[in-house]
Amino acid sequence: MAGSRGVKKRSHEKLTDANIQHVMGLLDAQSPITKKEACSILNISYNTTRLKTIIEEYVDRKQYRDKRKSENRGKPASKFEITNAIESFLHGNNISDIAKRMYRSPSFVKGIIERAGVPRKRSKEERGGSYSPYFLPEECVRNTFDVGEIVWSASYDQAAEIRSEMTNMDYEAKYGAKCYQIYVFEKLEWNPDMLVRGWVGEQMVGFTAYSQAYDLGSLKHLESYGVDIARLQG
Repeated sequence: MAGSRGVKKRSHEKLTDANIQHVMGLLDAQSPITKKEACSILNISYNTTRLKTIIEEYVDRKQYRDKRKSENRGKPASKFEITNAIESFLHGNNISDIAKRMYRSPSFVKGIIERAGVPRKRSKEERGGSYSPYFLPEECVRNTFDVGEIVWSASYDQAAEIRSEMTNMDYEAKYGAKCYQIYVFEKLEWNPDMLVRGWVGEQMVGFTAYSQAYDLGSLKHLESYGVDIARLQG
């Protein structure tokens, strides 16, 4: 991006766009804060040169984003945008972050997700701390699944793999649906407190669970949008 200064962020620093914008507003206020106070709010060492660079880089990025969003306004979603939006959403990225990367509005990205029939994670309020899976999109509803198939678990709000069909009893007669052993994928982000060596960033881990077919959603229809379902494993 032209004009980017590549500010390196340290883990303790509060250099979110919202916080930088907040500081800029305080610096431009009728009774402005001092640059030392601005550095304190950003949790950076007192350094007026670095403060200036951080603000200038933010302004550059914002102008670039605004320009790209303006160029995209009114244009239909490209095949790449549709695929990228769906895959990013299934990997746990929220709509606002996806929209920012695509230089599109959140409503634009939400429209892609809804039209494609992509299952979503429930909010904490929706979960309510209890077992309460939401209704899956119609495109996801299936009565049977194949061993090895990647599906969506409405119970755990995560992608999962079908490991086996449970045959120790007649689940359809008793519960109205087949029962499957599944392996639920979870994204684990490395942090300095971990005693695990050899990797940084994010790793995909998981756990074994059991679910009725009505709590599982097929993702095969998303392949028509270019989505690589296998990538949900890691």
